[in-house]
Amino acid sequence: MKPFYADQAAWADKVGRIYAALERVKLSEEQNPNKLTLRRQNRITSVHATTAIEGNRLSVGEVAGVVNGVAVFGPPRDILEVQNAYAAYEALDSFDPYSVTSFLRAHSLLTTGLVAESGAFRTVDVTVQRADGEVLHTGAEPAIVPKAVRQLLEWAQESAAHPLIASSAVHFMIEYIHPFRDGNGRIGRLWQTLLLSRWNDLFAWMPTETLIHHNQLGYYQALQASHNGHIEASPFISYMLDIIEHALNQYRTTVETKPARADRGGGTPEGAGVGVNDGVNDGVNDGVSVGASDGPSGLDAAILQALAEEPRLTGAALAAALGKSRRTIERRLARLKSAGLLERVGPDKTGSWRVVR
Repeated sequence: MKPFYADQAAWADKVGRIYAALERVKLSEEQNPNKLTLRRQNRITSVHATTAIEGNRLSVGEVAGVVNGVAVFGPPRDILEVQNAYAAYEALDSFDPYSVTSFLRAHSLLTTGLVAESGAFRTVDVTVQRADGEVLHTGAEPAIVPKAVRQLLEWAQESAAHPLIASSAVHFMIEYIHPFRDGNGRIGRLWQTLLLSRWNDLFAWMPTETLIHHNQLGYYQALQASHNGHIEASPFISYMLDIIEHALNQYRTTVETKPARADRGGGTPEGAGVGVNDGVNDGVNDGVSVGASDGPSGLDAAILQALAEEPRLTGAALAAALGKSRRTIERRLARLKSAGLLERVGPDKTGSWRVVR
């Protein structure tokens, strides 16, 4: 396979910072009994982000509801897209990152019921266009797509490049080849996560897709800059190294902010053991931690943060997103209102929440 990027001097420093961030995340996780719940929440936000990038309209809370089997009222296609994406991420351990068969199976999981030729390379030409119709990119000719993907995965397996760099390069080339009629962005992001998770299993749970979603314009600009007349993937690789570092730092902040202690009521740690002993000892020393100089914490802070981002979340959606029973969430909401930290605006069924700063 012909070279498609030039090493950059700045990458060594970026990789070094990522190593340091990984060590800090590892230490933070070891001190937090809520690790499994935090990882599950990251999985949910990653699914939300990778589908939202492609135009899915479900909120984080609604995605959590879909994942947890809660009835969600939304476009059926959007719901199916989330179900498919979650299934694909849950199957991450079963994929061989260097296998075309696994690559096609992952695409099938992502797109079943959504696109023609699900789980099969496209047989038609495709273009990427702007809203005004300008063609930004034309995918590889259908006849050469299978060979191009096989060569790319072989390159990934044999490359001496650092996995952080090689995975970013593979992500870019998947988008450049555009091997499918649809779902190319989702499979590209999934495959980089897969490659990274084989190097360090923490990456199976990192909110990388979420950071891409939050910097979506930069994502598209980096893709475009990497094939501006010819293939030179360095801008995209640099972008992804920055995103990975930021994702690790964000996750570490979350881990260190989440209380690493057992409930005073004698139940499970906040957010841990979803569905286990949830609601046991309800009402025993589990009041809202308000009035203290450092403000609300734990579940209370998580509720306020979620409602600040998604004011129309229902109690059921909050329960699903935070891994708590609906009864627990409704009790916390009532106490947050009583404490003056939360207000309900409008009717119960159609209104929204306002977080009082």
